[in-house]
Amino acid sequence: QEQLVESGGGLVQAGGSLRLSCAASGRTFSSASMGWFRQAPGKEREFVAALRWSGRLTYYADSVKGRFTISRDNAKNTVYLQMNSLKPEDTAVYFCAARLRLDFSAPDEIDYWGQGTQVTVSS
Repeated sequence: QEQLVESGGGLVQAGGSLRLSCAASGRTFSSASMGWFRQAPGKEREFVAALRWSGRLTYYADSVKGRFTISRDNAKNTVYLQMNSLKPEDTAVYFCAARLRLDFSAPDEIDYWGQGTQVTVSS
């Protein structure tokens, strides 16, 4: 059974860093584009970052460019989101996402979701 499991969320002060991990199991996701969305209370789920299945193209929401970095380790079927210079407005539940062989930037394009991990940035 395909499964995405996030870890690494937590509470951090503004300006701090966190690294999220997403471990894929049940099948190989080496041919999937993988990435992250986030959802703050009362807001819609929004795109954060993604990495094409080949690993050669990454793309980011404007709000996180220059602060967040997405990467993947295909041997471990794991994708990472390094978050630096965190701001209170980054506070949200972060969801790992995967789409087989195609890029994505919207929630309705996703084939697989993780359960989410909470990130809270205090001011």
